[in-house]
Amino acid sequence: MMRQNRTLYWLTLILGFGFLYVPIISLVVYSFNESTLVTVWSGFSLKWYSSLWNDRALLSAALLSLKIAAFTATTAVIIGTWAGYVLARMGRFKGFSLYVAMVSAPLVLPEVVLGISMLLLFVEMDALFGWPAGRGALTIWAGHTMLCVAYVVVIIQSRVRDLDRSLEEAAMDLGASPLTVFFKITLPLIVPALLAAWLLAFTLSLDDVVIASFLSGPGSTTLPVEIFSRVRLGLRPEVNALATLLIAVVAVGMLVAHWVQRRNARA
Repeated sequence: MMRQNRTLYWLTLILGFGFLYVPIISLVVYSFNESTLVTVWSGFSLKWYSSLWNDRALLSAALLSLKIAAFTATTAVIIGTWAGYVLARMGRFKGFSLYVAMVSAPLVLPEVVLGISMLLLFVEMDALFGWPAGRGALTIWAGHTMLCVAYVVVIIQSRVRDLDRSLEEAAMDLGASPLTVFFKITLPLIVPALLAAWLLAFTLSLDDVVIASFLSGPGSTTLPVEIFSRVRLGLRPEVNALATLLIAVVAVGMLVAHWVQRRNARA
């Protein structure tokens, strides 16, 4: 009986991880394929990476997406950290329920609703104030920040609640102000959570199609929108090459985050 359970355990594990990672591995393998067809192997080649270097539209879209994702993640972490700290430490105050609903709304609303609402907002602002003039990287950044703040709040709130408050209380007993305690005690203790929240927000922004489709304009096409438009006409191997490079970047980021968490755990 134990042997059967062990076999079932390993079989389930292999099938689960295979379902998740075999498509990613095949994408990486076929990025080195010589054939123009993305699903027919004809030999090893690096020509699609060279072709990717000459595909200015795809590279421009990738660079824009990386910039927007970096700014979005940084802004979302700054705003979400304060919002999560308020939820974790300030107790129930007047308007608490409304505050929680506003912070959590992007988690439950469909992205198409968020995209339409942000589009209408910017159109009205442009008509009334003349700003923002059209849609572009700025409007995409604002929309992505609104979405990502809610996810950052969840991570930071749970981490702050788990902290040992004795260190903060000791610092305040010694005369430190609440702001000093936050920056000198609380903030260093939640660095792993900040890094995890930043990576999650970065990924959400980099991966978004719906909100970016509503808020982008001429000359501000993000990578997911560019790839989605190309898929309709047939997928090119350059996309596999670019996806492989992005996987490598994400893998390095995950390794760095894991190293930081282990270092803090040992300390």
